[in-house]
Amino acid sequence: MRLHGRMAPVTEEVLDSNDVRELILGSLKDTQRSKLEQEWELDFAIEVENLGRFRGNACFCMGRIEGNFRYIPDSIPDLANLGHGPTVEGMCKIRDGLILITGVSNSGKTTTLCSMTQQIARERSCNIVTIEDPIEFVFQHGNSLIRQRQVGFDTHEFARAMKSALRQDVNVITVSELRDLETMRTALTAAETGHLVISTLNTTDVPSTITRILDSYPKEQQDYVASQLSHCLRGIVCQHLIRRSDGEGRVMATEVMMVNSAIASCIRDQRLQQLPSLIQIGGRDGMHTIDDSLLHLLSYDFITLEDAKAHCRDFTFIQMGMEKIRREREGVKKR
Repeated sequence: MRLHGRMAPVTEEVLDSNDVRELILGSLKDTQRSKLEQEWELDFAIEVENLGRFRGNACFCMGRIEGNFRYIPDSIPDLANLGHGPTVEGMCKIRDGLILITGVSNSGKTTTLCSMTQQIARERSCNIVTIEDPIEFVFQHGNSLIRQRQVGFDTHEFARAMKSALRQDVNVITVSELRDLETMRTALTAAETGHLVISTLNTTDVPSTITRILDSYPKEQQDYVASQLSHCLRGIVCQHLIRRSDGEGRVMATEVMMVNSAIASCIRDQRLQQLPSLIQIGGRDGMHTIDDSLLHLLSYDFITLEDAKAHCRDFTFIQMGMEKIRREREGVKKR
């Protein structure tokens, strides 16, 4: 199993292909078994009594069935407990537009997405539709009405479910991933027409997130889409999970961008190389770069310099920041 980012053996017992096949197929419904045999891959979720919920993936490898399972906690963590600050919590008060949570695989995007959705449901009175593949956390309605739809079980595809949600008097649409062009197109339309859309993308920072969306469209449509984004995008949270140096577990480093007039202009004109500088000077709007976040974690010895180097945009900035912190600490000791 992977524990706190590291692979570790669970048992010395060896499972042969028949053992694994029986274990995996025994956890699936008849319709899921049929889909696995037809498509050779399957995403699903299961709930084991007295143990918890798990997100699963089954596939064939060298002709044999294999499975991967991810544990899903019983309760959805609060944003503050995940490591997010007031800016991300403030995003939950936004009434319309598009909010994106990005990062590489296993960086906690879905947990942040669900935490934001649960906070909205708790603090506001609205109609929320989630479109997930598969459903992981089960939400509490709070002051809102939440309807969770699973792709492959409640709907055939993301884009179709989103179009249907627009006819359901919805206020907030949570989409587990903007996986294809049609889903992106529908999400932008929904964000433009007065709905709040929250979703995820597998990208590493703010500029690559915008680039990923634009590159999904044909060249002749990219100028129009950039203009769309400049009007409806509200914020982007890019997150990384880094192994803690002060104990077990991992800690979150983030890059947070809130769209203001200067950033909207850069997106509209596709001057994406200027975005990191605008984020860096946007502290009054609650923004910070990934380098700011890494330097903060380094200053408290939560992560190592080597890990910061692996995730930073500008290592010189990190080195200069650490040197300044070192001088300040020495000055305090002398006083």
